[in-house]
Amino acid sequence: MNSSWSGFLAICLTVPSLTANAADPPRAEPFLMAGRLSDGARDLKAHLEAQPWDDQTRFGLGALQFLQAVEHFGQSLYRYGAGTSRTPLGIRVPLLQMPVPENPDPEPISYADFRRMLQTLIDDLAKAEQTLSAIKDRDVKLPLRFAQIRLDLTGDGRATDEETLWRIYAAVSRNARADQQFTQAEAEAFTISFDYGDVHWLAGYCHLLSALGEMALTYDGEAFFNAIASHAFARPAHPLLKEELMIRPDNRWTEDIADAIAAIHLLRMPVKEPQRGPEALNHLEAVIRHSRLSWLAIQEEADDDREWVPNPRQTGVIPGVRVTQDMIAGWHTFLDEAEQLLQGRKLAPHWRVKGEYGINLKRVFTEPRELDLVLWAHGAGVAPFVERGLCTRQETWNRLMQTFQGQFIGFAVWFN
Repeated sequence: MNSSWSGFLAICLTVPSLTANAADPPRAEPFLMAGRLSDGARDLKAHLEAQPWDDQTRFGLGALQFLQAVEHFGQSLYRYGAGTSRTPLGIRVPLLQMPVPENPDPEPISYADFRRMLQTLIDDLAKAEQTLSAIKDRDVKLPLRFAQIRLDLTGDGRATDEETLWRIYAAVSRNARADQQFTQAEAEAFTISFDYGDVHWLAGYCHLLSALGEMALTYDGEAFFNAIASHAFARPAHPLLKEELMIRPDNRWTEDIADAIAAIHLLRMPVKEPQRGPEALNHLEAVIRHSRLSWLAIQEEADDDREWVPNPRQTGVIPGVRVTQDMIAGWHTFLDEAEQLLQGRKLAPHWRVKGEYGINLKRVFTEPRELDLVLWAHGAGVAPFVERGLCTRQETWNRLMQTFQGQFIGFAVWFN
């Protein structure tokens, strides 16, 4: 063999590649399975710069960018020693319940650090949403072996079996079956084939999580954060009581109750960045828009290929769960009702307010005031937003609960 052929073969054998050959477009799944999200984003972006019409690759990039947002947030949780602690009285905050590995040397976290974490999450989600919303090809399809997707939650450049997306899903959703260890055969077999309906589904989730972040950043929650930080992070920078002054009671519930009372007392959040309220409202309205587009596409599907959210003619990957036409109609009723509430065309009732009056939720977002949980429950806190007008009816929500057999909240999280 001459030297030129030897050199060519040496290059082929030594240059790492996650694609079949140089001519093929890069796929998201190999990068996701290897936990190399940054490398994947770089390669998929480069391909789209050369071939901007390739919506198949764009779908992979959008999904990868969404998971990068999750990964970056998880790395921040690891940095500050979250993941194993609990909030007072066992109250669960889903974003803080990601099962990140235990950090042997966590950094102290301040409220300013936590706000930066939320802002980074919002920025990351905006990138993913922008990518997903640019997809026009209705024939896109993205099969992913969900149980084998890995995230580098420690930021050490290695994604282990303990850092799989499946474990994160199990912890956040509290799904007992999902929390069990997958056999190799099960992991190989479990594939979700995401399609055009799921493009809008995922874009909607980008907006939903962004809305929650924007609402949190609208208010100054430093006092409340300091009250619960010791239950969520290993080393809060400004705890209510310094560790050297604290007595640990024999009954942990005593401490939890005391901390819960303090947290409720400090749930008086002045407005810090009022411009974020309207941004949160825009995100929530975008969730509704994407949900309608998602269901329009889902109902038009004629195939039956490992569906994430199926129509009544399809079989979904979630065993034992069927979607009926009544459920879809009920979901659209919910979207219509939610849109009217967010636009202020319908009002939200309050137990302390007369029936012909209600809360204008649009003004809650566009005219934010100090948020006091106790006064909101009492009624005084909502008084600035109370108007006379048409309220959403309890009968509407009762019908939704009946349609979804009492499991409307669970289906809403899934349907988005």
